[in-house]
Amino acid sequence: MNTNRRQFISTIGLSAIGLSAGIQVWSAERKQIQLEKIGFISGIVDNFMKEDWKGTLEKLAKQGYTEMEFGDYLGNSASEFKSVCKSLGINPFAGGSSMADMLKDTDKKIAEAIETGKEYWVCYWPWLSDAKKISADEAKTAADSLNKLGAACKKGGIKFCWHNHNWEFEKATTEGLPFDILMKNTDPQTVKTELDIYWVKKGGGDPLECLKKYPDRIKILHVKDMDATPEKSFACPGSGIIDFRPIFREAWDQGIRHYIVEKDGEKNGVECLKSSAEYLRNLKF
Repeated sequence: MNTNRRQFISTIGLSAIGLSAGIQVWSAERKQIQLEKIGFISGIVDNFMKEDWKGTLEKLAKQGYTEMEFGDYLGNSASEFKSVCKSLGINPFAGGSSMADMLKDTDKKIAEAIETGKEYWVCYWPWLSDAKKISADEAKTAADSLNKLGAACKKGGIKFCWHNHNWEFEKATTEGLPFDILMKNTDPQTVKTELDIYWVKKGGGDPLECLKKYPDRIKILHVKDMDATPEKSFACPGSGIIDFRPIFREAWDQGIRHYIVEKDGEKNGVECLKSSAEYLRNLKF
């Protein structure tokens, strides 16, 4: 038996063993890795931050968080805020607002974002409507606005992303899904995406396929889980039904390094972040 034939049979054998054991072939044949760093969005602990932002950040740093997405700085000044974050090993790297807000005094707001330590300015809502009945024309108009913001960010010295929800996936327009229209009509060099895994699935999309379809367009992942109820409500990562492993593997292979825990409306964000950190730090993919 020659070497190539022997290697082929060996590979088939390993695959068969993996399948018989219920292990996905992709995980059996590739070296598994773990996230180097995890982050959180400040809104998940907004009630705690209002009471004691320094103490809350200290708790989260001890849980293993090293990145934060946020709105306005906390404390007496941006310099104080950045100094506290640095002392705790937390990088306040991203944050932003809605399209309507970002189109007003854009250059000034970009400068303020940079002053607070942001590397990414994020448009969390790219629509000027409730987005429940998005038309192709509305999507193209939104894409034009995203291009305008992306160009302003490039000029100002910061990176730009937009954030999806379920509406971009729920109903196709005459020219396809709103998500695809936004991606196809924005400059890939200046307009990147913060992909929210939960909202993609909530809208009927597939986050893994989104990553594969648009390599190098997605730079940040919002990581929140989905519960097993008919409502498909929010869940803390690791406590729901989403299999993050193949999604993370594809993201990692594309060079994505920002994984941000989020859970809208969470009352006890510190505990949610604690369980999420334990899950994500130990997750192999």
